[in-house]
Amino acid sequence: MLDATTKLSLDTISNPDRTKPEELVPSRYALRIGEIDVLVISDGVLPLPTEMLGHNASPAVRAAWLDDMFLPRDACDWPLNAVLVRSGGRTILIDAGLGFDPDLQLPRAGQLVKRLEAAGIDLASVTDVVLTHMHMDHIGGLLVDGMKERLRPDLRIHVAAAEVKFWESPDFSHTSMPPGFPDALRSAAKRFAKEYHSHLRTFDEKHEVAPGVVVYRTGGHTPGHSVVRMASGEGLTFAGDAVFAVGFDQPDWHNGFEHDPEEAARVRVRLLREMAETGEMLMATHLPFPSVGRVAIDGDAFRWVPVFWDY
Repeated sequence: MLDATTKLSLDTISNPDRTKPEELVPSRYALRIGEIDVLVISDGVLPLPTEMLGHNASPAVRAAWLDDMFLPRDACDWPLNAVLVRSGGRTILIDAGLGFDPDLQLPRAGQLVKRLEAAGIDLASVTDVVLTHMHMDHIGGLLVDGMKERLRPDLRIHVAAAEVKFWESPDFSHTSMPPGFPDALRSAAKRFAKEYHSHLRTFDEKHEVAPGVVVYRTGGHTPGHSVVRMASGEGLTFAGDAVFAVGFDQPDWHNGFEHDPEEAARVRVRLLREMAETGEMLMATHLPFPSVGRVAIDGDAFRWVPVFWDY
C-alpha cells in the first residue's frame, strides 16, 4: 500500500504539467572536507562520439569495453561537472561549464548558472575562479551574455601560465576531435583571454587559492592543465580532464581532446596510482555525477569505487 508521500511523488511524475518541476534528477551534491565546504554541480551532458574515449584503441576492443559498460557504441553522454568550494572566507568556483554555443548544438549542457542559482548561490559572492584548463566546456560559462557584469569587479581567476601561453597559438595536431570543435575551442579561449585578462592570476606549478585549497599544474591534457586538491583533515582532488570513465580500465587510451596524449596517459596513471595509495577521494569533470569516489588497484589497471551518497 502506498503512503501519502509516495502517492504525491508518483502523482507529480505522472502529471508533470500540474506542478511543473524544474528537474527530476539531482544536479548538485554537497560534502564537507574538514573545514572546507564542497558543492558539486552538474553543468549537464555532452553527447560525443565514443571514438573520442580512446582513438588509439582498435574499434573492436573499444566496442567490447562499451558493451561491458552497457554504453552505446556510436555516441554517449559525457557528464560535465563543476565545483564550488568555500574555505577561509573565500568562495571558489572550479571551472565554469560550457555556457552557450549554438553552432555546436549542445542544448543539454550549459546549465551551471541556472543550477548555482537554484542552490542559492549568488554569483556576486564568488571571490575566485580556478580553471583546470581553457577548453570551452570549462570557461564557456564565463562568456554567457551578461555574466561578467554579475561577477565581482575584483574577481580573481587562477590559471596556469603555461595554459594562457598555449592558447595564444594552440596546437591541435595530436588531438582527434569532431569537425567544428577546434575552431570553437580556439574562439572561446581567445575571447576569454581578451575579456578577463585583467582578472587573471597565473601561476607556474603550484598555488594556494585559499586555506587548504591548492591548484597544481599537471600538463598532458593541455600544457597548463591543472588539478585542485582540497585538504582539511582528509583530502579530495578535483582532477579536471586528467581522468575519464574509461581511464580506470584503460589508462593508456588516448582521449580525443588531449593535446599531448602520451603525456596525458602518464599523468593519468601517476594520479590514479597516488589516489589509490592515499585512499583520498577523487572527483573529475567527466565522471558520472556527482563523480565523488576513490580509486583501487585492479591488476595492471584501476577500479573506480563511487562513494555512498551521504543524505
